[in-house]
Amino acid sequence: MAKTNDEQFKNVISHAKEYGFVFQSSEIYDGLSAVYDYGQLGSELKNNIKTYWWKAMVQLHENIVGIDAAIFMHPKVWKASGHVDGFNDPMIDNKDSKKRYRADQLLEDKIARYEKDGKTDKAAKLQADMDAALTAEDLPRLKTLIEEHEIACPVSGTRNWTEVRQFNLMFSTQFGAMAEGSDEVYLRPETAQGIFVNFLNVQKSGRMKIPFGIAQIGKAFRNEVIARQFIMRMREFEQMEMQFFVRPGEDQKWFAYWKEARLKWHQALGTTPEKYRFHDHVKLAHYANAATDIEFEFPFGFKEVEGIHSRTDFDLSQHQEYSGKKMQYFDNDLNEDGKPYGNYIPYVIETSIGLDRMFLLTLINALEEEDLSTPEKTDSRTLLRLHPALAPIKVAIFPLTKKDGLPEKAREIMDQLKFDFNCVYEEKDAIGKRYRRMDAIGTPFCLTVDHQTLEDETVTIRHRDTMEQQRIEIKELHTIIESKVSWRNLLS
Repeated sequence: MAKTNDEQFKNVISHAKEYGFVFQSSEIYDGLSAVYDYGQLGSELKNNIKTYWWKAMVQLHENIVGIDAAIFMHPKVWKASGHVDGFNDPMIDNKDSKKRYRADQLLEDKIARYEKDGKTDKAAKLQADMDAALTAEDLPRLKTLIEEHEIACPVSGTRNWTEVRQFNLMFSTQFGAMAEGSDEVYLRPETAQGIFVNFLNVQKSGRMKIPFGIAQIGKAFRNEVIARQFIMRMREFEQMEMQFFVRPGEDQKWFAYWKEARLKWHQALGTTPEKYRFHDHVKLAHYANAATDIEFEFPFGFKEVEGIHSRTDFDLSQHQEYSGKKMQYFDNDLNEDGKPYGNYIPYVIETSIGLDRMFLLTLINALEEEDLSTPEKTDSRTLLRLHPALAPIKVAIFPLTKKDGLPEKAREIMDQLKFDFNCVYEEKDAIGKRYRRMDAIGTPFCLTVDHQTLEDETVTIRHRDTMEQQRIEIKELHTIIESKVSWRNLLS
């Protein structure tokens, strides 16, 4: 029987803990809400996703470079960016359950239910009303919409709501050795500003010419009141962002280019195309003139995994105003009239992907229960069908027994491979159980060393997805494995 969406999601969460992908932070102290640790396999998978993104963005583009900006930044950065005054969520409390919710998310859930029930007109009307209220920051109207559409608290089941209030999401802390002499600074709520304030440093030191991009992977922090759905929405998370600087007037051309390029990056992983969709924004952020989300169909519905935004010249103009430093670029190339473009503040196209959401997407997409039953026997296996380049462990090496020199030979093979591939050695349990453990963590290749190996320098290689087994020479191992796990398979 097929699992429900809720059962599927619970299975992913359980699998993540059981096999060392994700743990609740501070679990022995009953955990810290919406904060998670990546375990021994999770950290490997996460690093592989980072590598895939970095190679696609930086290594394969001559005009994109990477930086690693500090988490702490001058407080004026966040005043200039608008986060101090405008980085708020509209929150509403249920008086009976004492639970707090984002008003817009309650309405979005109602819209999704209308669409599921075929009430597309009601869904469209509510969407338009909500967008108008959010654009005008009309908080009373948001509460009215919640009441008009009879939205109840998921916990208490009642509709006894408070007024809607704005809640700032930035974490603040003290910067300095002495509390009385310290300054208030913020943990960055996004990584983009570290790129913008380094625009001139990178452009001048790297002799970069428009158009060019600056990429970064880093931690960000948001004091989410409503943190839910496992690692989907956390208070400490990681972003992979690239800001692409272009001439004014060419922003929509590059927006369209990056919109399509980023979707291709996702689909190269082998995900079913129908699992992805674009969601163009109707309500635009104050800095944008165009925006779209790449959404993935999670078990709990389509949700954003990456945003592509045309940010105009807002960010660099703001930092020029607040810092007093010119953020202009001198463009000596010639325009259609044969004249230099001259000085201008570049426009920016942003691509921003949540690494933790991408990690969750990858697990959900890869995890399956495969039925191996025959007329004579009921059987199944848990399979993590990761792309070989992303797999935490590339090769598992098994001696058939713990004696007769087989462990020593297996270790010798591992010593040959471990410099190029992440390998694991395993000699416990029957060979079939060892295979199943490796299937569950996504290892694409298992090598079995037996007595024949000692005679003719061959091993049995087992392929994860097909369970096919081949007898090959040890000297051929590196070539065979490299052909499957190479980044070229994803990036070319």
